[in-house]
Amino acid sequence: MIKRKIINDLLNWKRKHVREALLIKGARQVGKTTIVREFAAKHYKYFVEINFEQDPIAKEAFVSSRDARTIISRLSAMGYGPFVAKETLVFFDEVQSCPNARTAIKFLVQDDSYDFIESGSLLGINYADVSSYPVGFESQIEMFPLDFEEWLWANGVGENVISDLKNAYLSGVAIDSFTHDQVMKHYRNFLVVGGMPKVVATYLENPDFNEVIRQQRILIDSYRLDIAKYAGAQKAKAKRFFDAIPSQLSKTHKRYVLSELEKSGNMQKYGDAAQWLNDAGVASFCYNTHSLELPFEQYENLNLFKVYLLDTGLLCAMWSSNIQWEVMQGELDINEGALTENFVANELVKHGHKLHYYDHKSRNELDFLIAENMTLTVLEVKSGTNYKAHKALDNALEQNAERISRSIVLSRYALENDYPVEYMPLYMAMFL
Repeated sequence: MIKRKIINDLLNWKRKHVREALLIKGARQVGKTTIVREFAAKHYKYFVEINFEQDPIAKEAFVSSRDARTIISRLSAMGYGPFVAKETLVFFDEVQSCPNARTAIKFLVQDDSYDFIESGSLLGINYADVSSYPVGFESQIEMFPLDFEEWLWANGVGENVISDLKNAYLSGVAIDSFTHDQVMKHYRNFLVVGGMPKVVATYLENPDFNEVIRQQRILIDSYRLDIAKYAGAQKAKAKRFFDAIPSQLSKTHKRYVLSELEKSGNMQKYGDAAQWLNDAGVASFCYNTHSLELPFEQYENLNLFKVYLLDTGLLCAMWSSNIQWEVMQGELDINEGALTENFVANELVKHGHKLHYYDHKSRNELDFLIAENMTLTVLEVKSGTNYKAHKALDNALEQNAERISRSIVLSRYALENDYPVEYMPLYMAMFL
């Protein structure tokens, strides 16, 4: 069983003892169903799982009724159960396929007989079909593919090593070169394998990269099928947008240019398709801000953005050429910048950060900006050897030193503190 951080969120929810269901959001195949089953097996005597996509007849239990006992009675009559008060976790999987179940959560929770967890891969897609949201009766968390720390756990790296890495991050004192080299190997493997649980499990069982790539391409195809099935009138644009992510990231500036999809491409034409992919958890948007003042939202330009795929392993698999070996050997040149930025973007999103980059009048571009407690951290991501050349960062520090609390350059090289710039290995993005 792969250890996941989100299990602590589930435990905290159960310990609160409040009348609230728990909604777990996230893209397909990030491990939502597996983690709920694992949680139920350890903390409940009885577990009832209802998947509304696999068993659509279950939707009928929620038709024309908002009475908790009636709904439970209907589900029991369909063969679900046992429903034992105070000892049962009820799991509604792929709940976006049954909007009536989302509406009924309020009444089910108020009854206070059972605990409820909902999960869905496309929850942002069917909002219009939900007549009433269970406001005040539902808490929400989002699940992602494995982050780099979870990857280290899965690969047997001890907590003592991770603790040493974090101490180095906090103190600015580099770890020994052997440990650094070993963790960089894990980082390069992580770029290729990614954090999708089934792919990780395949790799751990047998590190055959042909099978890893095959599993990744199956996942990519499943996302394309979701687009075809659920994106409605936007499916052609959404598929075109999705398939272009690798090539758009491979450009020097990495900004997503809609006019490259088609001559007349713009946000008016592609905005809904782009939002669909964002709601489905497949892509993360990094918006431009033309000021280093906080809050970023006041200065962002929603027409200028970069788009990162939810997983670097899937990104590798989407490129037409097999680049996996070059990545693992640290010999990749053409697409390494795209991969390293995507890795950092993924880590930031997994840790709850909104993505912004700075660019004013096409100069002085800074890769990522992090706002925490009204303090500003600037991140530059360097994939090559010339990692200490950062003109944009130097200019930003010269012109906005009073606004920038931390300036960090992430690269393949060991930690080094050269005030005001902190040089850190890429894997330390897991602590940001």
